[in-house]
Amino acid sequence: MVITTLADNITRGFENIGDTVSETFFEPVIRLGVTGLSRAGKTVFITSLVANLMDRGRMPALLAASEGRISAAFLQPQPDDTVSRFDYETHLAALTSPDPRWPDSTRAISELRLSLRVRPSGLLSGLTGPRTVHLDIVDYPGEWLLDLGLMDKDYAEWSRMVMTSLERREEASAFLEGARGADPDAAWEEPQIKALAERYTETLHAGRDAGLSGLTPGRFLLPGDMAGSPALTFAPLPPAARPARRGLWREMERRFNAYKREIVTPFFRDHFSRIDRQIVLVDALGAIHAGPRAVADLQTTMTDVLAAFRPGTNALLSRLFLGRRVEKILFAATKADHLHHTQHPRLTAIMEALIREARDRADFAGAETAGMSIASLRATVEETREHQGRTLDCVRGTLLETGQQAALYPGELPETPQTLLGAAQTGRESWLDAEYEIMKFAPARLGLKPGEGPPHIRLDRAAQFLLGDRL
Repeated sequence: MVITTLADNITRGFENIGDTVSETFFEPVIRLGVTGLSRAGKTVFITSLVANLMDRGRMPALLAASEGRISAAFLQPQPDDTVSRFDYETHLAALTSPDPRWPDSTRAISELRLSLRVRPSGLLSGLTGPRTVHLDIVDYPGEWLLDLGLMDKDYAEWSRMVMTSLERREEASAFLEGARGADPDAAWEEPQIKALAERYTETLHAGRDAGLSGLTPGRFLLPGDMAGSPALTFAPLPPAARPARRGLWREMERRFNAYKREIVTPFFRDHFSRIDRQIVLVDALGAIHAGPRAVADLQTTMTDVLAAFRPGTNALLSRLFLGRRVEKILFAATKADHLHHTQHPRLTAIMEALIREARDRADFAGAETAGMSIASLRATVEETREHQGRTLDCVRGTLLETGQQAALYPGELPETPQTLLGAAQTGRESWLDAEYEIMKFAPARLGLKPGEGPPHIRLDRAAQFLLGDRL
C-alpha cells in the first residue's frame, strides 16, 4: 500500500513537471478555480465570463480586450477526460432564451477550456506574433472547499467543534438529543448510525436555509452518487474519554477518517492543488438579510476558506518541485444588481471587512487578494422613487416567483462595515436599527448586439484582476 502510494506520487510528480515545462515555454495555461457557497451564482458567473470573453464588447476594464489584443476566443476540448464538461451552451441558452431562466446550480466538479489568441504588448509586440493562452475553468461546489479544513482535524476535534457550534442553534435540538442519548461504548447497528446521520444532515440543511455558511462535511449537502455510502453516514458525538474499540464512537471515527481519505484527499490531489487563480463568490447580501448570526458565520467561513489554499507566487522552480500555489484570490460579493450603484462601494467595503483576517494571511504568504462587488448577469435596472417625502434609490426587475415587475428598496447599507460586523460578533439576534430586504429576480430578457456579451457589473474588472497579467 505504501509503495503503491509512493509510486503514484512520483508518477504524478513527473507528470506535473512535464505539464509545467510545456505550459511555461509553449502555450501558457491558466487554471481558474471558481467556487462559492450555495446560491452564490457560480454557474451564471462562468457562463457570463465565457460569453463576454468570446464577445468582448462589454469588457473595457480587461485591458487585453480594450486594447484589441485578443484576436480570437474559442472553446476547445478540456484536458481532463475524467471530469464532466461544464455545459456552457445549455446554460447560455437558458439565460438568453425568450423566456430566460436561471440555469441549474453546481452539484459536482466540471471543467471548460477557453483558448484565447493574444498579441503581446509593450516592447515584445513588434517582435513576436500572437500566442495562444488556454483558460481552464474548474467549477466546484464551495461546500467541498470547506471540507479541506477537515484534513488537519481528527474526529474528536471535529466533533467537539461541531457540537459546540450546534448548542446555539434551535434547529439542532433533535440531533443533539439523539447524539447525547447514544452510548459511545455500546455495540452499534447500522439503523442507529443511519438515523443519527440523517438527523445531522437535516440539521446542516436547516442551517443552510437559515443563511449559515460553515457547514461540514460538505458532501452531506451534495452527496451525488455516494449518497448512502458508509463514508457519508456518520455524525459528531460528544467527547468520550476512552471509547471502546468496537463501540459506536470508534465506528463514527472510522467513517470520518474514510471520508477524509476517500473523498477529501482525492479532490485536493487531483483538482484543487492544480489551481493557480481562484475566485470565491459570496452571497453577502443574503447573509445580511438573514441576520447577524449569518454574517458572523460567513466571516468565520471566509477565514476557513482561505486556510485551504496554498497562497504564493508560481515561480517556475517552485512549481516544478513544490507544486502549484494560488497566485491570486478574488472574493466577490455577488448580486450587486440588487442594489443601486450608489451602495456598491459599501457592499465592497463589507466584503473586504469580512475577509480582512483571511486576506492578511494570504498577502503575507505572497498571494495577491482583492474584494469586489459584482453581478455576473445584470437582472435589474435602476430608478429613483419618492416615498413618504423621501427620495429612494431603487432597482426594478421581474420577480422570480410571480413574473411581475417590482421595484425594490433594500435598505441602506451602513457607511462603515463595523456597524454590521460589531452586531454580528456580539451575538445579536437581529439588526437593531435597520432591516435589509432582498427579492429574487428572474433574469431579464436580453437583446444582444453583435460582439456584445451579456450585461454585467464589474465582471471585466474581475477578469482583469484574475487574468490580465497573463494576457
